[in-house]
Amino acid sequence: MPESSPSPLTSAILPAVVLAGGLSRRMGSPKFGLQLGGQTMLSRIIARLQPQVGNIAINLNAEPAVGIDRSLPIIADTVPGFLGPLAGVLTATRHVAATNPDASHVVVVPTDTPFFPDNLVTRMAGAMTEHQQIAVAASDGQMHPLFGLWPVALADELETFLTSDPKRRVRAFIEDHPSVTVDFPLIATAKGAFDPFFNVNTPEDLTDAEQWLRFFEDDKA
Repeated sequence: MPESSPSPLTSAILPAVVLAGGLSRRMGSPKFGLQLGGQTMLSRIIARLQPQVGNIAINLNAEPAVGIDRSLPIIADTVPGFLGPLAGVLTATRHVAATNPDASHVVVVPTDTPFFPDNLVTRMAGAMTEHQQIAVAASDGQMHPLFGLWPVALADELETFLTSDPKRRVRAFIEDHPSVTVDFPLIATAKGAFDPFFNVNTPEDLTDAEQWLRFFEDDKA
């Protein structure tokens, strides 16, 4: 049985973009500004991501709010019209091509999933066997297409797809390109299995996130 090829990104210091440009219709207010345990959702995402990557930018289409880290670049969608999360991925690839010309990939994460794994980037980068693969996270049999490593060279294809496909589904684009899916285990807790990709889409989800946050903080004490 042949040995698998070593990852082309194992030792890379990767740039990242947090996708915070959505309309948050189900939540009723921008998710990046939601308070979770006394901190904004965005600040929690950045704190979790920062040790894993080389630098971070924020994809944001609204007027930057109070509490946003102004030391980080804030980038609006390169294609206007709130065309969905793939517009944020495209923006991330364009930003990295302009600011990190030596980077082959960009890490993207959404702004509504505050407990994502602290080894997310290492595991995704380590799973790659081809330079132009998209690496995407999964858990409990479910792909999480907004947690990914995207080749910067796909920018033009992304823009064509975004502006020509009426559904603009991230998953559909991934399925048409070389990719690797990286499975992350559920976390065993005294309350039962917890999915680290638990995301906050509604006020009820935010209440659940507060309860999980308190549980994890108490468990560490």
